[in-house]
Amino acid sequence: MKNLDIISAKFKKVAVLYGGDSSERDVSLVSGNRIYQSLTKQNIPSILIDTKDSNLINTLKDKSISHAFIAVHGKGGEDGQLQALLEFLQIPYTGSNVKSLAISIDKYKSKLIWRSIGVTTPKGTLITQVDDLSAYQHYIPAFVKPCEEGSSIGVNKVNNLDELHTAYKQARQYNQDILIEEFILGRELTVGILNNTVLPTLQIKSKAEFYDYEAKYNTDSTEYIVDNSLTALQQQKLNRLALRAFNSLGCSGWGRVDVIEDANGEFWVLEVNTVPGMSEKSLMPMAANVLGMNFDQLVLTILATAKN
Repeated sequence: MKNLDIISAKFKKVAVLYGGDSSERDVSLVSGNRIYQSLTKQNIPSILIDTKDSNLINTLKDKSISHAFIAVHGKGGEDGQLQALLEFLQIPYTGSNVKSLAISIDKYKSKLIWRSIGVTTPKGTLITQVDDLSAYQHYIPAFVKPCEEGSSIGVNKVNNLDELHTAYKQARQYNQDILIEEFILGRELTVGILNNTVLPTLQIKSKAEFYDYEAKYNTDSTEYIVDNSLTALQQQKLNRLALRAFNSLGCSGWGRVDVIEDANGEFWVLEVNTVPGMSEKSLMPMAANVLGMNFDQLVLTILATAKN
């Protein structure tokens, strides 16, 4: 890795793009503020810009931005829209490119790609027969998910047909496309990826039925454990699987792959996060810290991946 002091010298003015108008706005505001504070502490000229600003294009032009650190979660930040604008303005940005983001934000399309190349992922399909949800009863118990939301927003586990009806209605508040996905019982693991390097695996132990929005952001009872229980061969298998899932969607720079390990030790990829949270409770900084990389070092390393 290049000396971080040398890296920091090339950034003339960094726009930390945060906020937006997605359902993950509140989380993005926290992530963006922490990133901005870190850059400021490291004497890197920076400015916070809320992408909800109707004058975003003019602001980016007028402020002489040299690089963009994207901290917008969900729609408008992880779907390629913001990246397309930055490419048009010729501003290098952090994270994956437009094409890969347009694919990876869609849980169902991601699943189709993974299944086609042999990446293990739970079975799932789009709910299309809204007049007869009993057609999907064979998936139960299952998860019902909006296809293009993050932070487990609009996600529910269903155990019967009545719960499926309720979960479907709730998910439709966020997306038109709804994924029903088979439930895999097992341990929740997450694998961070930075510059094509796999970070230490973290195990998530939630007291909730699954790792939902409440467990992620609004409780102190969720435990995050460095997973040392895997054998060397298991860890290698998991690392290869996570990298393959990430790379098969064309993702680059940094991200996080969420996985379930079942009772037989089989790993199942759930989704890829292309703009992971950077709050005090977020998983990416925790994993980097295990390697001895503090938050400031992580921020600068991510920024160094900025490209257009």
